[in-house]
Amino acid sequence: MTFGKAAAQHWRLMTAADLPAVEAIAAQVHPGYPEEAAIFAERLRLYPPGCRVFAPDGAAVLAYLVSHPWHLLQPPPLDSLLGALPDLPSTYYIHDLALLPQTRGSGAARAVVQALAEHALASGMSNMSLVAVNASTGFWERNGFAVHHEPALAAKLRSYDAAAQLMIRRLG
Repeated sequence: MTFGKAAAQHWRLMTAADLPAVEAIAAQVHPGYPEEAAIFAERLRLYPPGCRVFAPDGAAVLAYLVSHPWHLLQPPPLDSLLGALPDLPSTYYIHDLALLPQTRGSGAARAVVQALAEHALASGMSNMSLVAVNASTGFWERNGFAVHHEPALAAKLRSYDAAAQLMIRRLG
């Protein structure tokens, strides 16, 4: 399946009706990083503009993205509710980007990361951050992120997995 430059137009805002598909994709793509359904529902409720799904031509959801404003150098623990977003965020945090295997290589991930960078910059953020897992560091580096070594976060990152990396992309 290839979409190329058209991939950007297949991303749309997530709705509550998409949550079962998002949960199914998460279970398939991230089996080692399980999160309760309440996590996705809360992120959607707290920050709808940061939750998107990839559904080409109105077909089934093949990928999702969950993101929101947050505190730089304070990634939320895996499978944890936030309660609220900060009044003074210092980063635009990418909680999760997951694509079904048939969508990988289509340009969909790159398209949504670029759209998200534009959204974050327009929202007044000077950077984006994330915790890279599943050997995804190379993808994120190709999309402008760099590994940020923060010794104080070592234990928290290991709670994701032994290879988890905090990554930051400067904007603007």
